[in-house]
Amino acid sequence: MLVLLARNDLTVTDLTEILDQSQPRVSRHLKLLLEAGLIDRHQEGAWAYFRLTEAKARARMVRQVLDAVQQDDPALLSDGTRLDTVRQRRAAQAADYFAKNAGSWDRIRSLHVPDAEVESALLDILGSRRVDALLDIGTGTGRMLELMAPLCGRALGVDASREMLAIARAKLDEAGITNASVRLADAYRLPVEAESFDLITVHQVLHHLDDPAAAIRQAARALRPGGRLVVVDFAPHELEFLRTDHAHLRLGFLPEVVADYLASAELDLLAVRTLDPKAEEEGHIAVTLWLAEKPRASAPSFLRTAEPATSH
Repeated sequence: MLVLLARNDLTVTDLTEILDQSQPRVSRHLKLLLEAGLIDRHQEGAWAYFRLTEAKARARMVRQVLDAVQQDDPALLSDGTRLDTVRQRRAAQAADYFAKNAGSWDRIRSLHVPDAEVESALLDILGSRRVDALLDIGTGTGRMLELMAPLCGRALGVDASREMLAIARAKLDEAGITNASVRLADAYRLPVEAESFDLITVHQVLHHLDDPAAAIRQAARALRPGGRLVVVDFAPHELEFLRTDHAHLRLGFLPEVVADYLASAELDLLAVRTLDPKAEEEGHIAVTLWLAEKPRASAPSFLRTAEPATSH
């Protein structure tokens, strides 16, 4: 079970199918592993997903045990084949949902600076600093996890949509990414401990929220001292149909507005970068990136000032 949970988030139903064991037997072993602190349980509506613990000492011990396991053991190979079947079913379900909604997503993507340019700017603004733990708020299809997982020790994505999480899991499976997981949660009530991440991304999320400042404060709580928060969102625009047809509560943000959110959360603004559409992309929306840091010293907020460095 630990070998399987090291590879994927799985439900009791998944494990029952893979292991060809009864549901009570599987549930009992999961209960024992939970009590031993070797795995974590995360509820998503009527479903509960299980994964290896993220507690450092226990996670290290489990990984050492798994490293000693003979990966060519016939039972493990058989389990792996059944796991692939579960993955394929997930991918098919996610693909079906994606196909039904891809038209609206593609239309929105066509309206702003290309994703490749935004992602390149994101990696550039973050630099080469190694990331121990990443939290992606509003992970959606998990693209930020795919992009950042190679640079991280571990990564967690949270989203309020079960459908989006299904797509994210399928994409992580397809990419063979095992150091990233996803969890059902909203931006106002993050299911994480305070000061547990050294990088947090909030990519194209704030314009969907009625209280962006509260979400930024929640993110700041989860940051370790010296940890960084990067926000990516639309610059101000006048495409009203995004509000009426696609649940955009805000039509972009001025640089100083998000800077104020960050300051109110007692984060120091390090840089602001706006990506403007190219001349031939008339009508496209500009995209802005904000990078902030949680101070290492707990100096009173009135002694700190944020002077954003703006570039275009």
